[in-house]
Amino acid sequence: MSKQPTFLFCVGATKAGTSWLYEHLSAHPECHFRTIKELHYFTLKTEAQFDGALRGVDRQIAEMQARLDAAAYERKAVVAQRLADLIEWRAVLAHLAIDLPAYRAFLTKGAGEARLVGDVTPAYGLMVEQDLAGLARVAADTRFVYLIRDPLARLWSHVRMIAARTAPDRLAQAAEAQMAAILDGDLSGEGKGIVARGDYARILPKLLRAVPAKSLLVQFQEELMTLPGIAKLSAHLGLSAAPAALDRRVHEGKSVTLPEALRARALLWLRPQYDYVAAMFPALPEAWRKNMEKGFA
Repeated sequence: MSKQPTFLFCVGATKAGTSWLYEHLSAHPECHFRTIKELHYFTLKTEAQFDGALRGVDRQIAEMQARLDAAAYERKAVVAQRLADLIEWRAVLAHLAIDLPAYRAFLTKGAGEARLVGDVTPAYGLMVEQDLAGLARVAADTRFVYLIRDPLARLWSHVRMIAARTAPDRLAQAAEAQMAAILDGDLSGEGKGIVARGDYARILPKLLRAVPAKSLLVQFQEELMTLPGIAKLSAHLGLSAAPAALDRRVHEGKSVTLPEALRARALLWLRPQYDYVAAMFPALPEAWRKNMEKGFA
């Protein structure tokens, strides 16, 4: 590479379009993204946490090796690349401490003349302010994207995702029970993480203090998947316009109707999130305005 690429950190929010963003940028001819979407590298603090991450990667390597052996011919190259990326990422984790040169080398290997490489890890949005500020110094040109989605839609999508993973045979009942528990103040189990990852009123002020304003793009998920939204994203990242799968949804999950009583309670419970974002961005997407009109009338 004649010039080091821009580094992107997409720091959330969970269930706000980060997987769509990753797939869009992975397909962009001016970008180079490894096949591992969420690296979680900077959430690792102790040797024990690195050991846990290594065990997780070892499981993925074994699974990918089994897939490679069983893959049809047309899929072998894709699976082999994923396996190679996992093996190389394991070597970075094996240092058992943050090693910025190794991390940068992993992201930029094979990048050629790419303008952008990146790490799409929504969990970074939960990091303390000092650690977020550290991300801004990972490369000479580091940029951030934080995606926000209508708070109720994001919360219900996250609840459904967890329910689908933990109780797939009774998805609707498990999702409703988790939502009710959260609204009752019970954040046991997955509840604390679900709530924390959609707490815009806590995360956004922290980001605005930690990250240079010119480096940060806060973008509505509802705007992202539109031509103007893609244009705004591309301008922020220094990319040329490229085709985007605007109608494609990634990891949307099975649709489950949220009961009206829970919806009404959730809108009131989420009011601080709506109010905070509305104060920052008066021109809210239609979905946000409709929920605010319905929930706060």
